[in-house]
Amino acid sequence: MRLFISFIVFNLFTSTATFAQTLTQTIKGQVIDAESRQPLAGASIIVTSVQPIKGGQSDANGFFKILDIPVGRHTLKITFLGYENGLVQELVVGTGKEIDLTIRLAESLQQLDAVTVKASAQNGTALNDMATVSARSFSVEQVKRYAAAINDPARMALTYAGVAGNSEQSNALIIRGNSPKGVLWRMEGVEIPNPNHFAEEGSTGGGISALSVNMLGNSDFFTGAFPAEYGNATSGVFDLKLRKGNHEKREYALQVGVLGADIAAEGPFSAKSKASYLVNYRYSTLEMLKKAGIQIIGDAAPDFQDGAFKLFFPVTQRSVVSLWGMGGLSRQIRHRTTQNDAFHSDRAVAGLNFTHFISEKSFVDATLSWAANRQTYDASRLQQVYIREENFTNQAYRLSLQFNHKFNAQHSLRTGIIVSNLRFQLLNRTTDGTKVSTTLNQQGDTYLLQAYSQWRYRISPVLTLNAGFHATLLALNQQSSLEPRGGLRWTLAPRHALSAGFGIHSRTEALSTYFAEVKGKEGTISFANKNLALLKSAHFVLGYEFRPRDDWRLQAEAYYQRHYDVPIGTINTKSAVWRTESLLNLMNGYTTDSLVSDGTGRNYGLDFTIEKFLTKGFYFILTTSFYQAKYTARDGVERNSRFNGKFVQNILLGKEWKMSRNKTNTLAVNVRSLWAGGNRYVPIDLAQSKKRNTTVRIYERSYEEQLPNYFRFDTRISFTKNRRRTTSTVSIDIQNLFNRTNLYQPFYDSATKSLQFDTQLGLVPILNWRLEF
Repeated sequence: MRLFISFIVFNLFTSTATFAQTLTQTIKGQVIDAESRQPLAGASIIVTSVQPIKGGQSDANGFFKILDIPVGRHTLKITFLGYENGLVQELVVGTGKEIDLTIRLAESLQQLDAVTVKASAQNGTALNDMATVSARSFSVEQVKRYAAAINDPARMALTYAGVAGNSEQSNALIIRGNSPKGVLWRMEGVEIPNPNHFAEEGSTGGGISALSVNMLGNSDFFTGAFPAEYGNATSGVFDLKLRKGNHEKREYALQVGVLGADIAAEGPFSAKSKASYLVNYRYSTLEMLKKAGIQIIGDAAPDFQDGAFKLFFPVTQRSVVSLWGMGGLSRQIRHRTTQNDAFHSDRAVAGLNFTHFISEKSFVDATLSWAANRQTYDASRLQQVYIREENFTNQAYRLSLQFNHKFNAQHSLRTGIIVSNLRFQLLNRTTDGTKVSTTLNQQGDTYLLQAYSQWRYRISPVLTLNAGFHATLLALNQQSSLEPRGGLRWTLAPRHALSAGFGIHSRTEALSTYFAEVKGKEGTISFANKNLALLKSAHFVLGYEFRPRDDWRLQAEAYYQRHYDVPIGTINTKSAVWRTESLLNLMNGYTTDSLVSDGTGRNYGLDFTIEKFLTKGFYFILTTSFYQAKYTARDGVERNSRFNGKFVQNILLGKEWKMSRNKTNTLAVNVRSLWAGGNRYVPIDLAQSKKRNTTVRIYERSYEEQLPNYFRFDTRISFTKNRRRTTSTVSIDIQNLFNRTNLYQPFYDSATKSLQFDTQLGLVPILNWRLEF
């Protein structure tokens, strides 16, 4: 570690012969119509942050290139006759990599005499033009920059309004008081398995992200009332995009840090075409040190590796093919005095995408994909016959077809179908002495069928309507859902906008829940949960946005969500748990008890955001959310849900200083404070726990109790040095800088016969070094 740190310091601070030379880089990309994706020839691209101003024009295919832009942060203004202006801010230019952008412009409507409409800045606006409310875009640069994000999109999203966490050891997201199980992950337009290492069955989060910032492009994040194309989600959506590799120049990136060491490469296949490749591979740094004989945290060291790729081929002027994929392997093996444990959690996805432009107004996207995730857990006690076996293997073969047509500047249509063949092999078995207990042992396949259509109608330059529907059918039990969606945005004055959105949303359970084996009185086995309905959630959102300047945004949203067809205990249940419990409270996993879809719930709240985007070396985000999350189980009592923290507040800010004689290097400090309501839990009956010498909970009072408020302060300090052909960055993220001991959950300690509390992580420093060339 001393050698590693010494190398970084030497690399960053030694002088070079090019110290007095102006360091520059190329900005290039393509300008396209936001709805038809047709290239816009003759668009003007101006770099407004340099003096004298530099710029260029897009060619017949919409491509542009601006040479010799000084390193640093820059702002681009894009104009094209008949289109609304575009604005790109926070653009980081370094010597190590060229900047390659895809800029989408919206066609202008005829201006009304009494109304003047100024195009809003692109910063934060969702890439999906069908989005109206509760949506925003994020950049890879933000994922790398935000304090406590540590290159993870999910941890970065914890900064946004309405988003909270439950455990510092997981990036699972509690969005507007909803279970993390309701989050949908998409990549390149199709659903993918949970993209996190050490993820458990039925979860959408994990300990470490398997996504590489070297691969991701600008993407969207939704917190409610999603557009019609998003199905199988009830709380949130990550719509991830993979960027293309540089089709003109070979470029590389190396990164070494506490969490992992990775390498990325990209470049052209041929100088005669715009075909490109982009690949990335990462391996756990702690596991590498362990194999070298340096054991820092014992047997519990996270062992993981992941990789990703995208191959891009323009087949003809009207057709494009891309082959992409990502995968990750993770395991944790512990050898104890009395027990051995082995946990594996793996995932993979690969897709073939074909885009064909039928005409100047229509195109079709077709994607074939395969996805798989597997979780296994094996435990054995060394001094007695005890074996526990878990094996959850899920695969999905998907065909996604989407047709897009732009009728004119006012009307556009997007419609599609998704056919998913879901295959599963599920086992949960325990051997204790001579007794074998099996709660799950199934394999087979089923289908999930989805169809959607959405229409965008720009009624006037100040009023836009998005409307559509999503339909879902689970062939396993013939359960279906028809889900209307709609959104309206009204620019009531320059820089002021009101919005409204609604939608019905549904989600399937983990397949293991449907096949949980329930034993009858005579030893018969049935699948009591096989006919569970799709869990449904109706979202209603009202929003207001004010942009006093291009780099400032003030936003407020009020929302109400009604959940129904929620799995809860049966009428005759004898389980103390399921008289008061609901699947709205589960983080992951499945249950072996009989359930019926009779439960309900409701969430409501207010989200506030004040945001200054990064300009002149400074940015600032303040988010405050007040919310309530309730559920009703079998006993008919409405209770606080497990995730009803009631409030969450984030303050994130950062400052950058230009260093060196020519201002080519950058020192950056980013800090974040998080204050939120504590975790809720089922109270423990201490007297009965002492009497029985085991934990006894008071289920009639489920989630009445709440731990003290959670507080954490994080910081990130980085130094970036640009040389003639390389950019290197050293950073240190310090999570929980003040080493505050936040409580996680209570438990009964049979040794001391007292109530104790598990705690969250203390101070965690994460050192990282990155080189681009």
